[in-house]
Amino acid sequence: MQAAAGNPEETYNYRVVRQFAIMTVVWGVVGMLVGVIIAAQLAWPELLPSVPWLSYGRLRPLHTNAVIFAFGGCALFATSYYIVQRTCHARLISDRLAGFTFWGWQAVIVLAAVTLPLGMTQGKEYAELEWPIDLLIAVVWVSYAIVFFGTIMKRRIPHIYVANWFFGAFILTVAILHIVNSAASPASLTKSYSAYAGVQDAMIQWWYGHNAVGFFLTAGFLGMMYYFIPKQAERPVYSYRLSVVHFWALIFTYMWAGPHHLHYTALPDWAQSLGMVFSLILLAPSWGGMINGIMTLSGAWHKLRTDPILKFLVTSLSFYGMSTFEGPMMSIKTVNALSHYTDWTIGHVHSGALGWVGMITIGSMYYLIPRLFGRTEMYSVRAITLHFWVATIGIVLYITAMWIAGVMQGLMWRAVNADGTLTYTFVESVKASWPYYVVRLVGGVLYLGGMLIMCWNVWKTVVGSRPVDAPIPAPAMAHA
Repeated sequence: MQAAAGNPEETYNYRVVRQFAIMTVVWGVVGMLVGVIIAAQLAWPELLPSVPWLSYGRLRPLHTNAVIFAFGGCALFATSYYIVQRTCHARLISDRLAGFTFWGWQAVIVLAAVTLPLGMTQGKEYAELEWPIDLLIAVVWVSYAIVFFGTIMKRRIPHIYVANWFFGAFILTVAILHIVNSAASPASLTKSYSAYAGVQDAMIQWWYGHNAVGFFLTAGFLGMMYYFIPKQAERPVYSYRLSVVHFWALIFTYMWAGPHHLHYTALPDWAQSLGMVFSLILLAPSWGGMINGIMTLSGAWHKLRTDPILKFLVTSLSFYGMSTFEGPMMSIKTVNALSHYTDWTIGHVHSGALGWVGMITIGSMYYLIPRLFGRTEMYSVRAITLHFWVATIGIVLYITAMWIAGVMQGLMWRAVNADGTLTYTFVESVKASWPYYVVRLVGGVLYLGGMLIMCWNVWKTVVGSRPVDAPIPAPAMAHA
């Protein structure tokens, strides 16, 4: 693990990986703290009544941006930079450009944290940031693509490992999604108007919005899965052929699923149906990838008794499988008629966000951080185990409460009396949901508590350690 003296090309660039890994933990705490605050506001709407920039409407997009793009984004940068170097046996093509992506991405996050509470927003889901920040995102993302693909081009081994295919697809697709959906006419430095109008704007937004889930929150994290689960389990991927089929089927199918967010709207019925059909097809490659990851543990299941990092990684796959079954089911029009606009959707999103994205990220960081700082393991393995159980209980409470509340809301909204009048008023459904909002808050507090345990564990691991850059193997050495 010791850094080689002299030529930096003899070592991997772990500096930028360390930076992104530490900020993953920091932004995770921040993003989930904001989530707990807004969950409390839903239970007690008068919690912060006189502070406009702390209102639910302004903090909610801050929460989603912080968790997706700050926590998740930093994790994707860290792991992709680590994996592409290790699997290509090559240092990042440009240390300066990699460093720019770190500082540029942190600038985007800080600007989002300032502008969103001030009410500067485009009002688009997952794309709220105004045009100057969008331009900065595009510049950082193009730089990221240059670093990633440039490193693959200078690789010392002919094979491109499947994790890099997932990372590459995620990088290219997110660039296209962001640039197309963010096209706008600036009215001032802090205000712009979409280049699209009406139902076209809605369609492009949800082509972006669902594929932000599909590529930012799925393909990129599958890249993590295909590297860290085999490494932690010390087993090869169950089926490399299946992983390639998984890749091509997933990236083709995901692009067409966005219209299922617009059932029963002004979007043409054929487009809604197309989104539904492709969402149902999406179940096959999603479960193929989940099965491939879980079967990688064949012959290594006993490791789960003593390895909490593997617990995080494998549990994340369970939530991935559950979310990718639930999503296609919710895209069916008759199911969607019950579920849409209810808290069932919130439960679905968070089973994927907290269960899949959160757990695979946390497990990957627990794997990475000791290796980046010259340690054999985290400061406290018992704290990792505690984190796992606290987080898992928190997720189960959260999503179960939202599933129950959502189905109840849907049934109440569609209930009619014999004379055709509504059985319940909307406010009655809100009142009936209140206990579940409190349970959701408890689940969120537990998940945040797990992140605070992780923060402490990372701090104790890093303090007093000496950062190291591992030597690049000689060409004859084959293992990453």
